[in-house]
Amino acid sequence: MITDSEDLLKAAATVSGEGFAAARRKFEEELASAKAALAAASQPVFDRTRETAAAADGYVRGNPWSAVGVALAAGALLGFLAAKR
Repeated sequence: MITDSEDLLKAAATVSGEGFAAARRKFEEELASAKAALAAASQPVFDRTRETAAAADGYVRGNPWSAVGVALAAGALLGFLAAKR
């Protein structure tokens, strides 16, 4: 993709219509390919995040007072640390 970007910049510097159009098409194809690869690579992360959120939701619904206690302790710790600064 970097090489294609360099080709695009070189073509833009000389502003030849045919060279610029070819470099631009190639760059757009590579960019679309990179976007598709990124989307495919990030999908498992989104799936794991959804599963983790569902598990956390189930725990909080099953143990609401424990969740409140943990949130209270975390808030107190953060407040204490912020007050020290």
